[in-house]
Formats: sequence, C-alpha cells, structure tokens
Amino acid sequence: MAGESIRVTRSVSIPRSEIELRFSRSSGPGGQHAQKTETRAEAIFDVPSSVALTDAQKRRVTAKAGPVLRAVAQDERSQWRNRELAIERVVEELREALKVERKRRPTKPTRRSQERRLDQKRRRSETKRLRRPPDA
Repeated sequence: MAGESIRVTRSVSIPRSEIELRFSRSSGPGGQHAQKTETRAEAIFDVPSSVALTDAQKRRVTAKAGPVLRAVAQDERSQWRNRELAIERVVEELREALKVERKRRPTKPTRRSQERRLDQKRRRSETKRLRRPPDA
C-alpha cells in the first residue's frame, strides 16, 4: 500500500508516500471507544517538495490552493476509512487546482435570435398596452 501511487488526472499521479498522514482523537460524542482511539485523520500534501509535479504544475497549484493542501476526515468510526476519505479529499483539491481554465471566446447572437428577441418584446409590449385603461 505504501509504494503505490494515486491517480490525480490522466497525466498526473502522485506516490502515496508524498501524502503525510496524522491521526488524532475525533471530536463529538462516542463513548469509551472515541475517547481512547485516534480515528480522526488529517492528510497533508506539500506541493513544493513533490517530485511527481512539474514546476509549472507546482506554480499553478500554489497559486490556486496554496503551498500545502490539507484535508481532515472524522466522518467514520474507523481510522482506515477516515484515512481514505482524507486522501480522497486532498486528491480532489489537487485535481481542482491543476485544472486549466479555458479562455472564453465571445460570440455574437445570430441575426435570427435577435429578430426573435425583438419580436417577443413587441408582442409583450402590445399585451401590456392592451391592458392599460383607455385614455380619457
């Protein structure tokens, strides 16, 4: 498990060893079990020290999400399940930060759509005009 890598995007996968895991006690109720077991998991991914990302990718992630990606999970009672959830959340955060936003190309409305809009406005105007009381 420690040697495998996690697929982030089609071209990017990071070694599991680059995600640091910390465990602590979960908050909230839970009785004796929750008070003595460390089921809360925190996953930390240090962007600048990653060997899996290129310099350009590191810059993009740092600009969008910061130099350290951190996720906490204390949803489940099992430490293993919380560990998996925390890792999933860090990977999702990384995936979002790696996305390249495409430039929007401005488009003009077609002549037909402009005509339709104006025709609709005329009809609406006529309807409202007919509702008005006749002038005295």
